[in-house]
Amino acid sequence: MKLQQTSQAPAGVRTAPRGNWIPIRMLAPRHRERVLAHLLALADDARLLRFGHVASDEQIGQYVEQMDFGRDELYGVFDRRLRLVGMAHLAFDNDGLEVEFGVSVLPKARGKGLGTRLFEHAVMHARNRGVGLMVIYVARENVPMLNIVRNAGAEISFDGPQVVARLALPEDTLGSQIGALLDHRAAEFDYQVKLQVRRLDGLWPAWTWGSGAHGAS
Repeated sequence: MKLQQTSQAPAGVRTAPRGNWIPIRMLAPRHRERVLAHLLALADDARLLRFGHVASDEQIGQYVEQMDFGRDELYGVFDRRLRLVGMAHLAFDNDGLEVEFGVSVLPKARGKGLGTRLFEHAVMHARNRGVGLMVIYVARENVPMLNIVRNAGAEISFDGPQVVARLALPEDTLGSQIGALLDHRAAEFDYQVKLQVRRLDGLWPAWTWGSGAHGAS
């Protein structure tokens, strides 16, 4: 028997007040290896929350290999070492009117609001692409994600160990379009700064050695 708990579809998505800004960058095919490394780093309990089952390394590899960066949208949060610590995947259906959302955050980056911000970011971009419905499959044990979609006003249905959340999205506005553009530019700038710092870190030991800095007093 299917148990169902519903809430009225919202006129607009409800989100929590934002805290500190988090740079969320769009991912491209060149990030595929980073995406794979991120998902493989998830422990069994995190894989259960992300995929609804404890996905094997092979299954994760197939999932990443089949990602369509041309049709779908993927977003990531990078740490200072350019490791992917949080990631969201928007998988669009063929007509582009419905999208499935999935998110994962590494343990060291949890408790900082990354899941919420990735969700809000994905909602904004889905709206801007004219999507009317977002679907999120959530494990019952994934309490943080359930709270996020409930707070957004999603319709929740329970079926066995899985929860299906359906969120009706409002139409895009000039504000949502500008917001997405500003977020993209700011996140790209943040990524390039981190990239340059990493490159300088790699060059620094060789530069100091070559300049005679070691034992030159």
